[in-house]
Amino acid sequence: MAVMLHESSLADAADRLWEELPGHRVEILNGSIVVTPPPDGPHQDTLTWLIEKFAEVGARKAGLRYVQGIGLWLPTGPDDYAVPDLSVVDDDYKDALVEKNCYAPFVFRLVVEVTSSNWTNDTATKVDVYARAGIPAYLVADRKHGEVLLYTDPADGTYPDPVRFKRGQSVPVPESVGVSLDLSVDTLLDGDD
Repeated sequence: MAVMLHESSLADAADRLWEELPGHRVEILNGSIVVTPPPDGPHQDTLTWLIEKFAEVGARKAGLRYVQGIGLWLPTGPDDYAVPDLSVVDDDYKDALVEKNCYAPFVFRLVVEVTSSNWTNDTATKVDVYARAGIPAYLVADRKHGEVLLYTDPADGTYPDPVRFKRGQSVPVPESVGVSLDLSVDTLLDGDD
């Protein structure tokens, strides 16, 4: 779909696309607008399952919230922001509102992306921008390649190489998140049965 944009800023263009394409996710990553179509059922099953798992281990009692689709303000450009599939954030994250329903990176403990048709954004671009934002843990359920990648402890705006998990394995949620939890790779990739 070709869209003619004559807005006064990149942020205005992103807002217009968000209005024009209901159900799509609009983000600005490294100064470029990225539009993602609505997710499929297994994608959403995975997110629901994750919410249930974090609830089971008492994440709320540990001072955390687990929320879908909230904005993460990025330091990579004046209008840059991402909308992760699921985020585990500090309980008081609402106090860190920056603008446009986006929150400061320091309240994010874990960001989760489940790949869809634009999987390269999750496995490349977002690795870079989340590291530069200082997100302590980034989990990617890479459905295209049948593996889960866990990036942790960014230094100088870069994550070390990820730990890779294959089917039949479990992914331990990093201690920095604040809860103890192991996640099934199969369920992360396929959604809850």
